[in-house]
Amino acid sequence: MIKFDNTYIELPEQFYKSTKAEEFKSPYLIEVNKDFADRGLGLDFNSLSDEDLALLFSGQDVPEGAAQIALAYAGHQFGHYSPQLGDGRALLLGEILSPEGKRLDIQLKGSGQTPFSRRGDGRSSLGPVIREYIVSEAMYHLGVPTTRALAAVGTGEMVYRERPLPGGIFTRVASSHIRIGSFEYFAASGDITAVKALADYAIHRHYPEIEGEENVYLHFIESVANAQALLVAKWMSFGFIHGVMNTDNMSISGETLDYGPCAFMDNFSFDKVFSSIDTMGRYAYNNQISIAKWNLFRLAESLLPLIHTDLNKAMEVTEKSISGYVHIYEQKWLEQMKPKLGLMSDHENDKDLIQQWLQYLQNEDLDFTLSFRKLSGGIESFKPTTAFKEFYLPWQQRLDMQSATSIEVKSCMNRTNPIYIARNHQVERAIQAAYKGDFSVFKKMNRIFRNPYELQDNCEEYALAPMESERITATFCGT
Repeated sequence: MIKFDNTYIELPEQFYKSTKAEEFKSPYLIEVNKDFADRGLGLDFNSLSDEDLALLFSGQDVPEGAAQIALAYAGHQFGHYSPQLGDGRALLLGEILSPEGKRLDIQLKGSGQTPFSRRGDGRSSLGPVIREYIVSEAMYHLGVPTTRALAAVGTGEMVYRERPLPGGIFTRVASSHIRIGSFEYFAASGDITAVKALADYAIHRHYPEIEGEENVYLHFIESVANAQALLVAKWMSFGFIHGVMNTDNMSISGETLDYGPCAFMDNFSFDKVFSSIDTMGRYAYNNQISIAKWNLFRLAESLLPLIHTDLNKAMEVTEKSISGYVHIYEQKWLEQMKPKLGLMSDHENDKDLIQQWLQYLQNEDLDFTLSFRKLSGGIESFKPTTAFKEFYLPWQQRLDMQSATSIEVKSCMNRTNPIYIARNHQVERAIQAAYKGDFSVFKKMNRIFRNPYELQDNCEEYALAPMESERITATFCGT
């Protein structure tokens, strides 16, 4: 069924705890991503019934060779260090090798208590399951590095939060579940042997090209910086706000990890916040690049003893190295934003032009996604205000400076500006319908988001911004 090839369990025992899913008497299948399973994972589920798949993805039918572990990690949450977090409602079922030879984790989320659950029940309601499935797959088809959805099941039992809700389990696939907080967990206790073991493992798994390099751990930090810089730049280019960029939610592989209080913006604002608990705006849209840098420094702090035996010298070397590539974040942002305006060559004023466009969107309270897409259609899509002309004329002059034709510019813009995104009000519709046992909205959204850049028949409502009464301004953690 699934041929596991587990390596994380070969690390020392303090890296994880053995666990297993709780018993659920009547699990049922909601969805299995058979196309991804087949093409991306080399798994053939065609011979399995829905009942078989429900048992598999609820952890009731455990394949031979599964790892069944919960990972240990710590993290800075809203800037404050939490020494022990860990997988409180998830278990790593095991690792597999894809047809291309890439190592991938298969993890169950919401399958019950683990040794890291503390006072939590380790379960999930259907809401977070539906949300993460939809948004992670939408992100993938937009071209954003992300964990993938493999399956969603209902547990057949109720979960008790503010009110009783139907329970669910989400099966997630990731390049790994190693986080910046994984390194902090061991560094905080001074366990340098464990930090080194984790770093060597992470380098071999994710960045084997730097193995053997002098100052390999400095190269590791830079590799993570490059991966996370690209990731955050892509978030920004789609108006996506992660919501909880805690160090325990930032993967060292550079994939989007965890879809709790996240959202794609509707009307644009630099300071837009969606997390209900982010009262100070730490993880606002425009802060995401600076927070990614802040998190990178926390990773670097954890690795200092590996960089030099003299901590003062290690800090000096690391700070010099990091200061040399923090510009990577702004450069990646510029590379992602330019094609959205049809800018296919380089000019020193491109950053200012992009910022001018974003400022216009904020001042006019315009929809982020629709405005970018409409811009390729010409001036008639916008009110001919003075503010618009102040952007439009310099933009046209800038386009005239490059050799691309108007058709090429429009094609460039339409390849990078989607028609369909997983808007919060539509995701909420899918969740509320799922609570009533109706998964049709959920399934339709998944179909639409497979082709986000192409106009599709009978999907008009999914290309529209929400009405004022439909806007959702806060999202919540799934725990």
